[in-house]
Amino acid sequence: MCPPSLSHLRRSRTPPPGDTGQEALYLRSLSDRQVSVQIQLRDGETITGWIEYFDDGMIRITRDGHPNLFIYKHQIRTITELNRRSLSRSASTSESGS
Repeated sequence: MCPPSLSHLRRSRTPPPGDTGQEALYLRSLSDRQVSVQIQLRDGETITGWIEYFDDGMIRITRDGHPNLFIYKHQIRTITELNRRSLSRSASTSESGS
């Protein structure tokens, strides 16, 4: 005897929710810790800075030595953590002092 098909079980499942709230928690964590991030946009441009502010539709990137940017979230392809700003500043200070 053949086991019953499981295909009907797969079809009865509902798709995952579109918004789990995890994006906001992650962005808040990056902002609070002032982690340097590299943002790759859908057009291929790459921006480096830290997330100072965000809301449902955009993020504000603060950059050292460059203008701050507001970027619409729908333009972002990836966000990659680089390091903490405080660590990079102390490392650059110690390197320039030697």
